[in-house]
Amino acid sequence: MKKVLLLILVLTLAMSTLLVGCGADKETADGQGAKIGMVTDVGGINDNSFNQSAWEGLQRLEKDLGDKVNIDNAESTKATDYIPNLNQFISANWDLTWGIGFLMGEDVKKVADQNPDAKLAIIDSFVDAPNVASVTFKEHEGSFLVGVVAGLMTKSNKIGFVGGMDIPVIKRFEAGFKAGVKAVKPDAEIAINYTGAFDKSDLGKAAASTMYDQGVDIIFHASGSTGDGVFNEASDRKSAGNNVWVIGVDKDQAIIFGDEITLTSMMKRVDEAIYQVSKDLVEGNFKAGLVELGLKENGVGLPENNPNIPADVLKKVEEYKEKIVSGEIEVPAE
Repeated sequence: MKKVLLLILVLTLAMSTLLVGCGADKETADGQGAKIGMVTDVGGINDNSFNQSAWEGLQRLEKDLGDKVNIDNAESTKATDYIPNLNQFISANWDLTWGIGFLMGEDVKKVADQNPDAKLAIIDSFVDAPNVASVTFKEHEGSFLVGVVAGLMTKSNKIGFVGGMDIPVIKRFEAGFKAGVKAVKPDAEIAINYTGAFDKSDLGKAAASTMYDQGVDIIFHASGSTGDGVFNEASDRKSAGNNVWVIGVDKDQAIIFGDEITLTSMMKRVDEAIYQVSKDLVEGNFKAGLVELGLKENGVGLPENNPNIPADVLKKVEEYKEKIVSGEIEVPAE
């Protein structure tokens, strides 16, 4: 599966219409190893979600390539940390500097313009600069599929969505999820709560508590480490005998929080994108421009293992996936 995804990513990168080639850097040629740095958003490196997935992609690259690559990260605790953290790597002549997340888009653009010889890359935002590789995802397509799961498996006919900040990338999660639910359960009630943060688990717990009190039995979160609180509340409710579930995000969060409360997850394969773009840099094939990954490219979707989802539901999910990939269904992004 991963090998297929990596091949698809290579082909996607090669076919992008916005690509500009950049050659191998001196340090790589000298055998000292390419230096690749990563700046997190405010969720931090151990957010059990987006940043963690990105860092795992770089860690796997380091494991696979050995002394051909050196990696490091800088954690941001607030938005004003972004530019200093980015410049920390650029001023030290690191070969590639990643910015993780939509919120860093303007800062990556500013730093890229000020340092035209530096190479940068960003997840979840398109930065129009000749020295920046931008990777975005069709989150709405994968979210549609977990919406189908929620719609077919809800017992109460009440479903919830907990978002972090109200920004375009999270709105895509919401839009796709609602469309998926409504496709299979038109009369389902969908509660929406934006906590305003990606790093506040207490806000996630409070949002989940309110929804479960209202009769919601399945919550999909797209809120970074704020979602830890959603899982914590679900665990408390489950221990008290309530049949409630959480749909995770970005990673297979059942591995972190357990199958007993994780119905499934909307995988966003940030780690694979980070791995491939960074590997291209090491091999002297770095390309600036935009790459967008959806269901067709296996950039989003469900985990391979879904022990809590019945076979007939998984079959329905696959049917909808095929219709989206073929273009028969166009999933709304807002």
